[in-house]
Amino acid sequence: MTDPPTMVIVLSTFPADEDAAPLARALVEERLAACVNILPPMSSIYRWEGRVEQATEHQLIVKTTTARVDALRARLVELHPYDVPEIIVLPASTAAPSYLDWVAQSVGEAPPSGPGEPGNR
Repeated sequence: MTDPPTMVIVLSTFPADEDAAPLARALVEERLAACVNILPPMSSIYRWEGRVEQATEHQLIVKTTTARVDALRARLVELHPYDVPEIIVLPASTAAPSYLDWVAQSVGEAPPSGPGEPGNR
């Protein structure tokens, strides 16, 4: 018997002056992510190339499984406009079983189990 898929949350920032939707849609269409939330613009302060910088960015919240993380990371690097995109992978160890099933089905790790999808992703 194999272990059930493990869900993870991947965080990435994206410049607010560019449209993050095409990147998010590609990740979902390619079954690398079950869902990508694009949060409203926020202010980010960070060190880059020896200077403290400030930028307006969107936070992307990506839901996927551990088995898809490497492929998601590679595709995110390929599509992302930053030279060094933020890619932080966080475990989601307490996800509801039905939500985990939906995530696994959405990224192609589990067969469909019946009608319906969660209302809020």
